[in-house]
Amino acid sequence: MFQSLCQKMFGRSLWVYHANSGGCNGCDIEVLNVLTPYYDVERFGIKLVGSPRHADVMLCQGPALRSTAKALRCAYDAMPAPKLVFAIGSCACGGGIWHDTYAVLGPVEKVVPVNFYIPGCPPRPEAIIYGVAVAVGLVDKKVAPVTFKQLELPIPRYHPGDLRGQDELVVYEKAEKL
Repeated sequence: MFQSLCQKMFGRSLWVYHANSGGCNGCDIEVLNVLTPYYDVERFGIKLVGSPRHADVMLCQGPALRSTAKALRCAYDAMPAPKLVFAIGSCACGGGIWHDTYAVLGPVEKVVPVNFYIPGCPPRPEAIIYGVAVAVGLVDKKVAPVTFKQLELPIPRYHPGDLRGQDELVVYEKAEKL
């Protein structure tokens, strides 16, 4: 349902605002890599804009910091409705390795409401493109079934009557396998 609603709201193009709330810039490099001619996301209608007033989507990287929380919230409030927010990277999704430091509030969702999460440290450009494409309905979500099988190892079963030994040396005369 949400996917069909996104398709109706955003049509064929997404204008993206890139917001970094503080982090190691690893996710920033990957997001900017997505915009290069090698990946060329403009063929999907995704375009980077410099102002949140022109954006449909906000890409947030880095954890929510005390010093940048107000600016991030102001950028979110400046976006026209309808709007989507993507948390990109482990820091934006859960606070990352800095989750318990004094300057970090936690994940980005503590400051702005997040619609989609793209985890990774940093996530690959292919994962970012796939996450955005699945969110707006450009591609179908593909999930592979996972099956678990208990590994069966031969475990020898011993009977105390089969023990023969003297002093420290103990020998099992016959061992049955299960």
